[in-house]
Order: sequence, then C-alpha cells, then structure tokens
Amino acid sequence: IRDCLLSRGLGDVYKRQRVLNSVLVVIIAFLFGLISLFALLPKTNVFAQADSGSDADVGNYSSMSTDVIYQIVTDRFVDGDPSNNPTGEIYDKNNLRKYHGGDWAGITQKLNENYFTNMGVTALWISSPVQNSDYIDPSNGCAPYHGYWGRDFFTPNQYFGTMEEFEELVDTAHAKGIKVIIDFAPNHTSFAVYDGVIQPNDGVLYRDGEYVSTYSNDPNGIFNHVSDQWAEFDTWEHTVYAPLFGLADLNQQNATTDQYLKDAIKVWLDAGVDGIRVDAVKHMSLGWQKNWVSDIYDYKPVFIFGEWSHSATTSEPNMENFANESGMSLLDFRYNTAIRSALANAMTSGYTMVDFHNTMMAMEQDYDFINDQVTFLDNHDQSRFMTEAGYNELTLDIAFTLQMTSRGIPCIYYGTEQYMADAAGGKSDPYNRADMTGFDQSTRAYQIISKLAPLRKTNPALAYGSTQQRWLNNDVYVFERVFGDSVVMTAINRNQSSGYQLENLMSSLPNGTYYDVLGNLLGGGNITVTNGSVSDYYLGAGQCAVWQYTADDEGTPIIGNINPKMSKPGNTVTITGRGFGDTTGSVAFGTANAQIVSWSDSMIKAIVPGGVAGEVDVVVTNANGTSSEAFAGFDVLSGAQVSVRFKVNNATTDYGTNVYIVGSVPELGSWDTTKAIGPLFNDTPTIGVYPTWFYDISVPANTQIEYKFIKIDGAGNVVWESGMNHVYTTPASNTGEVTVNWQ
Repeated sequence: IRDCLLSRGLGDVYKRQRVLNSVLVVIIAFLFGLISLFALLPKTNVFAQADSGSDADVGNYSSMSTDVIYQIVTDRFVDGDPSNNPTGEIYDKNNLRKYHGGDWAGITQKLNENYFTNMGVTALWISSPVQNSDYIDPSNGCAPYHGYWGRDFFTPNQYFGTMEEFEELVDTAHAKGIKVIIDFAPNHTSFAVYDGVIQPNDGVLYRDGEYVSTYSNDPNGIFNHVSDQWAEFDTWEHTVYAPLFGLADLNQQNATTDQYLKDAIKVWLDAGVDGIRVDAVKHMSLGWQKNWVSDIYDYKPVFIFGEWSHSATTSEPNMENFANESGMSLLDFRYNTAIRSALANAMTSGYTMVDFHNTMMAMEQDYDFINDQVTFLDNHDQSRFMTEAGYNELTLDIAFTLQMTSRGIPCIYYGTEQYMADAAGGKSDPYNRADMTGFDQSTRAYQIISKLAPLRKTNPALAYGSTQQRWLNNDVYVFERVFGDSVVMTAINRNQSSGYQLENLMSSLPNGTYYDVLGNLLGGGNITVTNGSVSDYYLGAGQCAVWQYTADDEGTPIIGNINPKMSKPGNTVTITGRGFGDTTGSVAFGTANAQIVSWSDSMIKAIVPGGVAGEVDVVVTNANGTSSEAFAGFDVLSGAQVSVRFKVNNATTDYGTNVYIVGSVPELGSWDTTKAIGPLFNDTPTIGVYPTWFYDISVPANTQIEYKFIKIDGAGNVVWESGMNHVYTTPASNTGEVTVNWQ
C-alpha cells in the first residue's frame, strides 16, 4: 500500500486501483487467517454453544432418550465417492467378505436427500471411522470393511473418506437435527496370531502415523499376551483377558495404552460426534472401562452404549452389573432375544406374548436405568429378522410397532425398513451385511417408523415412561407407557389368522376418542375412553394400533432421566423430563445443591456439587413444588478416575468362597461389605493364578486410600483380613498396580 501511495508518474485512476487491490489482498489474507483459526478450535466447544435447551434438541448429546437410532455398516450403504475405493484383494463388490465402496460421502448424500429425516431417524450409528489394517482374515478371507481391526485410531479410514468428509457428514447431520454415533473398538487391533502362526500384520498399532508396537515385538507391554489356546470364554475372567479369535488384545491396564485410547477418542469427539457405541465391552475389564468412560464425560459428556452379547431372555448378572456400574448403557440383547422369540421365531420357540411381558418386567428389576438401554430387531452379527420370520413382512411390521413404543432407545439396522433379509448363500455374518437394496420411502415398514419416531420427541411417555400391561394373552399384548399425565397405549396381535375381542380393556388415557397414530396402516382403528374404560374393541388378525395423549405438564417437576449416569463434582450433567417450568428453580444431589447452568421446561443443565459422593438421589424443585419421585442412584464419583490393579497373594479359600475388596472410598464400597468389589479373578496366567487374586478397579486419582480384602462364602458369611488397613496412594493419571499379601 505504501509503495502504491508513493508511486510517481501514474494517473489518479491507476493509483487508486493499485491501492484498492492492495487493501483487498490484505483483507482477504486476514479473513483466511480467521477461517484457519476457527478451523483449529475444538468442534465440541463450538457445538456446545448451539444447545437450544430442549430435551429433544440435537444439542442434547448426553442423552438419546428421545431419539431413534439408525445403524449403518458404512461400506455397504452408498458409494458416494468411487475415487476412494480400495484396490487389490481387499476390494470385490461381488464378495460379501470384501470392501464394496460405501463411504461417508454416500451417507452425506442420503442426509441431503432427507431419507433419514423423512423416516424420523434422529441419530446415525456408523462403522468405526479409524484407519484399519489392510490384512485379510486368515480364517475366512474377510477384509476389514467393518472397521473393527484398528491400525491407527487417530487417523480416518481412507476408504471411508478424509477427515474433512467425516466432519462434513457430522455438520450435515447436525443441520438436519440428527446426531452421529461412531462405533469404537478399544479391545483389540488386528490379527496377530492364528493357529499358532504370526500373521504378516502382527496386530500392528500406530499413533497418528507413528509406530507404537506389534504384538510379537512388544517390549513395552502394549498388548495382553494370553495364549489364544486359553480363550475358552467359559468364565467372565477368561472372556476379559483372552484374545478374540487371534486378534491382538490391547492391554488397557498399560499406562501407554490407556493414554492412547483416551487421546484417540477425543480426536473424534473434537470432530463433533454425539455418541459412542463401544465394541466388545464383555472382553475388557469393568474397572478400566469405567475410568475411560469417566475421562470421556470429563471432556464431552456424550451418550455411550456398549455391546455385551447375550443370546437368552434370562438374566446375566455380570452383564446387568456392568450396565449398572460402568457409567454406560448397553445394547439390549435380552430384549432382542425376547422380541425375536415372540415374533420372528414364534413357531419354533413356543415363546408367547405373556413370556415377552414377563421378560420386560424382570429386566426392569435387573437394570437401574432400563429406559437407556438400546433395543434392536437386527444387527450386523446375527441373521436378519426377515430371514428368521420366514420373509413375512407383516411380522416385521408388528415387531417395529412393538419396538418403537416399548421402553428403551430403538435402533434400526440399515435396510430392515426395506425388508432386507440375509443374502443368498447363508445366514448372519457376512450375509446380513449385503449392500443396501434401495431407498423406497413407501414401504409399510418405513411408514410405520416415520409415524412413530416423531412421537418420541413430542410425547415424553415413550422416552421416560413406566410400562403397564393392560390386556394380555399368548397372542395379544396391550400396554401403556405413562409419564406424568402423558400416555402412549399400544395394542399388538401377533396372530395373523385370528382376532380377539378385548373385553374389560382399561386405560390411563383421559376421556375422549383416540385415533390410531399409525393411520390404520395395520388396521388397528380408533378407540373411545370413558372414565378409564375403553369401549368395545376388536383387535383383528395381525392388527396393531397406537394411541396417545400428550399432557401439558405444568405442575410439579417430573424427572425423566439424568445423563451421564455418573460424573464427578464440577462436571455438568443434563436432567430431562417435564414440568420444570421456565423460571429457574433448584436441583439437589443428595444433601448438596447444584449450580444451574441452564433451565427450560424439559431440560436442566446443572453442575454436580462437591460435598457428596457415591450413589445419591436427585430432586428438582420449582415454584410449584419438588419432584414427587427422586431420580435414584446417580453415581457421584470421588474425583477424576484412574484404573488400578489390586492384587493379593496367598489368599487361600474353601470351595464356594471368593475374595473381594472393600475400602475407604465409594468406588471401593466405603467399607460396606454389601458393596464390596468382586469376586476377584484368579486364573489368568500372565496376571495372577490362585492363590493370587486380582481385579482392575476405577478409583479416584492422586488419592490416599485404605482397603482390605475379605472372603465371602456361599451363605454370605464375611471373613476380614487381620492387621492394619492396606494404604495406597493412587497415581495422578493413567494406571496403577499394587500387590500385597493376605494378612
């Protein structure tokens, strides 16, 4: 600019033009600098400012109570950018075990075409986005198109797209009011040893392009080195510490591995993701996972749910304890088995709708937070529902009606709304992972979802309500979800040959005539309710209906949920429900009042107060009164968490007696033997074998704790160690280990 002003022998116009050009260059450079600066800011912080204050808003990423999730195997959905397709033996569109080319650009394309919006889907669960090994499974020739053989957890899978394309997917989804959940697999990397032979990839791990370790050359102990011949999975201990089918098993208790996994997930949190589905939680220690999840909640409190595979309708105590104690929810495998047994496999299982209801009621007793478990009809590891149902579309329609209105967060597997069955040639993996067959928005299944999904946003009974049975026999199930004065009533008849006259049908719906939310897609029709009694109603063969009443709850507050389910003092949690009012009131965690961050009629953000620890009741108070029912069992952690391996030698026991640990902090039961941690493990060759016992436990960091080991027999009798309490100061970060002798 100075040179231009000092120039001589030029006309005024020319001089002005040079000045203008120079100024424009400076302005443009400044703007590009600002853009670059904003691009470097963590997306999580920018996005957090956009929270509108509604429990149904996309900014409410800590809770998915009002959402419907759609699961996508990224490689099998849409190939939006053929230029990023792999080459060589890992790519073959005619082979269900190889890459097919689906990518993030393809998902973004369908977002822009409103395929998900028109269906009412408000969350997408996509395949793990991390860079995978290019190695082929030695047992069956499968390529890692599924995303579960991580090589570099800091780098995007180049066959799905670039980080910019991933962020474009997230931004597009958010603009549509849709959250994004990523699959994440912290249990293992890729194949290391198969049939005793070291594989070419050797489970190699990189960090943002920098080599970390291989399984067979692992001087720093990044991996667990339990022989795969020991992997019988006959006990939970074996399941936790043995490798999965030759995959290199990560040693999360190693400080470097622990930090790697904590740092890696933040890369994707910074990219804007709203939720995490954790693969194979059954195969990692509860203690390490609780410490990892707590670290995530300290950084960005997104919704987290894990996969604990279970193929029965009966209780699995370790699974339920994990859901209640880990701080994350689970994919609801018991629900999946129950709904498949009652509908898809009804002819062979002998399982009735009475059995289904009884399983639902039993699960309400087994889980502390039943409404946060994620229900599903199909997933990527089992034969598709349509195959099991004998390709009967009506059976699937009935199942969708039941799933979309019963408790839990519904998840739809890609293509199920298009009546996809297993591909020709087999069942389950990989035949359940065929390419998406089409995007027809007129299928009856798609229409059922599109009518019921929005109800989760508008009627809190689906998100937070309790379940009450109203009419029941082997074929018919009529139930209500009730929250405050809001009601959703569903009638299901699985019998496609016979109808039933539903005599003496009662309802919580107020007086009035109610029209089927499904618009009679399944022939259910309308009902009239008078003083709690439903007029004569005939539910025909294979018919279903849904009726609803959404109350204007303006009385005392009603808490529906608190997310996350655990947090430490100083962190912000989200309280959802109804009737909070528009004027700020108060929130108490046990005996301590919380600082309020934001307040609306359906959502409060509050900071967990100090002075309380352990499981506490939470209540909300406004001008109209205090919530009549406290939210019970919110877990206030003692502080930032680390995973510590506690070991005791020479703890001999009689048959049926086990060793537990109890100590001075809530994470160790606060000296209450009924809350002692255990039973401890004693059968892992590389860690500890009887009479040595051990357990990985999430405890407060940088804290002096006191503890003792106890023995508990089958009758519940407790024997304490003698001597003084053991004393241990936990590390300030990462992981720790302490070993003592039984006193």
